[in-house]
Amino acid sequence: MNDSILRTKSKEFAKNTVFLCRRLKENRVESVLINQLLRCGTSVGANIYEAQYAQGARDFISKFEIALKECNESEYWLMLLFETNSISKEEFQRFQIQCVEIRRMLVSSVKTIKERAKTV
Repeated sequence: MNDSILRTKSKEFAKNTVFLCRRLKENRVESVLINQLLRCGTSVGANIYEAQYAQGARDFISKFEIALKECNESEYWLMLLFETNSISKEEFQRFQIQCVEIRRMLVSSVKTIKERAKTV
């Protein structure tokens, strides 16, 4: 099965998050911040992947909405890391662009699925 653009982007975001968290750990950034970002940054893709085997439209929507919340939370932790001088502005902006792209796709997908569910 070919990966969708959303699955690919969310997996890339997760990998980038892991690499960033490794570097932050080496730089002795607060472990609470690293752990929070690592948890939610990898959860985005995990929920998108899990949605592939959803038990109906409601479950699918739920998984995507959880991924959306995790994406928003990731952006919060990234913003906090930037504002505490743990990551550069450029690094923050790269991650923020990824978050925005993933969020837009998730919102669009949820809207489409909800509309289709109304007509069934």
